[in-house]
Amino acid sequence: MQSPAKTSTLADLAVGTTCKISSVELDSLLRRRILDLGILPGTQVQCVRKSPAGDPIAFKVRDTTIALRSDDASLIKIYPM
Repeated sequence: MQSPAKTSTLADLAVGTTCKISSVELDSLLRRRILDLGILPGTQVQCVRKSPAGDPIAFKVRDTTIALRSDDASLIKIYPM
């Protein structure tokens, strides 16, 4: 029996890797802020840099660099390109 594949998140993305957003599973004001910044389903995102401790993580979204906490990035589902 084959186990279901683990869903990848922005927090799992390696530096220099590009993906597309599948879904944003954040709540309330943070969800609204993320969507306003252009992180929408179907948007192409590249991981630019991770801090040595792994938090925050910088992403390039539509020619803008955005830093997110790992906990928040783990609630944004992605699929590889």
